[in-house]
Amino acid sequence: MAPELPAVLAVDGGNSKTDVALVAADGSLLGTARGAGATGPSEAEVAAWLEELAGLIAQLQRQAGTSGQPAARHISACVANADLPDEVERLGAVLAARGWSQTTEARNDTFAVLRAGLDGTAAPGAPHWGVAVTCGAGINCVGE
Repeated sequence: MAPELPAVLAVDGGNSKTDVALVAADGSLLGTARGAGATGPSEAEVAAWLEELAGLIAQLQRQAGTSGQPAARHISACVANADLPDEVERLGAVLAARGWSQTTEARNDTFAVLRAGLDGTAAPGAPHWGVAVTCGAGINCVGE
């Protein structure tokens, strides 16, 4: 019997490195990998990063004992240099086109920092809010 499709492929694509994690529906970690960063928004840079990401996903699938497409039910990708709405939209489209997941969400990498600070104790339906600052190859800030 084939293993259940992992729930989430999480991608943190910073300027200097890309971290990926494959997570099961129960929240257990199935595998992690690290590779080169997402260096810029140009088509050539995105294409090179996507090839790097493909290798990382294959590595995760080997760790998890899964294979084939899709790799997970959902991709959550927080990536550097996806700063403007059209850049985020293009990133989401190219990730979705790869067939790595059934659904895809792309955002700027500062949102990963913002979400990491949430402790999950808010009442159901209550708004979450905060401010996150990312300092690496560049500096960026987000607040909600």
